[in-house]
Amino acid sequence: MSTPSDPQLPPNRSALEPTHVMRRRRSGALSELVRQVQERERDLDDGYEVVAVPGADTAALPRTAEDDTQELPPYIGDFDSYEDHKGDTRGRQVARMTAHGRTSLFRRTAVAIAAVAAALAGFSAALLLTWDRDATDDKAQAPPPAASSAPAPSQPATDPDGAGTLREGDSGPEVTDLQERLLRIPNVYEGGTATGTYDATLTAAVARFQLWYGIRGDESGVYGNDTRNDLESRTAS
Repeated sequence: MSTPSDPQLPPNRSALEPTHVMRRRRSGALSELVRQVQERERDLDDGYEVVAVPGADTAALPRTAEDDTQELPPYIGDFDSYEDHKGDTRGRQVARMTAHGRTSLFRRTAVAIAAVAAALAGFSAALLLTWDRDATDDKAQAPPPAASSAPAPSQPATDPDGAGTLREGDSGPEVTDLQERLLRIPNVYEGGTATGTYDATLTAAVARFQLWYGIRGDESGVYGNDTRNDLESRTAS
């Protein structure tokens, strides 16, 4: 059966002829196919030879690295139980790793705290030694305390009536001189005597003299500078 020519091919090219044709297989061809397969297997067996398996009395073959590998027995049980068992094992491994990490972290933290505490202790000791040395140097350089000066002697209060003022309660030759001068003034020291004691009668006579002659610089009844100057000027002759 010839194939129609392709209109796109050049007209001088020869037509293609089929080499195989598909047709329905006959029923007897199946047995022929099985026979061919068996013959092919026999042809393949011709390239092998039969070797006897060594028994108990036969020398053992040298061991290899593959002989040390042992195959684990298959797990017999429920798949969910296997998954739970695998999850528990993995959880225990994670727990062990977490505990190990916490222990290592705790150890590192303890070592760091101990190092910081030692550094602080050393710094405090050095600071205390420096402070003690400075205090000792300051004490050594401090000048000795100055001797306390003796209190200044108390000066008598200034008499407002002047130095040498006489008043009631005094006695002595100055009081006698006052009494003799007052006896020369008329009606000032009547009935008085030169006893040398500054009594109440002499106080009244001095106050009377001050009042009559207008002496205001001294206290009434006190024989001060102003009263003395006026009395002496009047009794000079």
